[in-house]
Amino acid sequence: MKAKATQHLENAGVPMDKVEFFIHPTNDAWCRDHGPAFLIKPGAEIPRVIVDWGYNAWGDKYPPYDLDDQIPSRIGHRFNIPVYHPDIVMEGGSVEFNGKGTLLTSTACLLNPNRNPHLNQDQIESYLRRYYGVEQILWVDEGIVGDDTDGHIDDTVRFVNEDTVLTVVEENRSDENYELLQHNLKQLKQMRLLNGKQLNIVELPMPDALVWEDQRLPASYANFYIANKSVIVPTYRCAADEKAIRIIQDCFPDREVVGIDSTEIIWGLGSFHCLSQQEPAAV
Repeated sequence: MKAKATQHLENAGVPMDKVEFFIHPTNDAWCRDHGPAFLIKPGAEIPRVIVDWGYNAWGDKYPPYDLDDQIPSRIGHRFNIPVYHPDIVMEGGSVEFNGKGTLLTSTACLLNPNRNPHLNQDQIESYLRRYYGVEQILWVDEGIVGDDTDGHIDDTVRFVNEDTVLTVVEENRSDENYELLQHNLKQLKQMRLLNGKQLNIVELPMPDALVWEDQRLPASYANFYIANKSVIVPTYRCAADEKAIRIIQDCFPDREVVGIDSTEIIWGLGSFHCLSQQEPAAV
């Protein structure tokens, strides 16, 4: 696998002195959800820590997942970063942050009894505050059709700065996502941030419906990955691709927005954000 990945990177002209491989066995590829959650505190004696949430493959849907569940602690050990264990299930794709004390998530996922049936909403919020260092939790209700994660926020609503969100909307009233996403949009319009401000809401279209073996796939432009100098956006070979890229580019004027065909990835029920987990610089 390393040799195959290296060949692809070299073919693309990637400087290999900037790439480092770590050989850890895993069960699946979706490291957004089982990977480490980094927290930073610039200037502190320990400027960076890892939170190793419990992981049960989205409600015990795809066992085994024991190797995936070990990855955050393996990374902490490799880099000598302290690791904290809240001992509840939490996935990286289920939470979204504005960097100013606010966390956005969905009731469809975090309140699903297949995650933490012993915890109510207030108790889950307590864990989020304690282990993510946030002050405010905002909830939308719905995920998109076909999402086997039970409604991850990274397929529906994303912060692009401290008070602006991109949220997907379905323009086709006969599509099964239409009412779900209109409900989320109404909830977002009623939200207020810690400073009392309303959210600045930018609407993002949905791609054409993608179906594989009679299953609706969770194709969404919201599953983009924000890198240091670029934003990687999944595209789906449809007319909405260009419109989505333009809208996202307007939200990230200091980064290059790059669309990459995701139709051969989305059949696995995720895309580029799901396949990645960033480590913030501790400055």
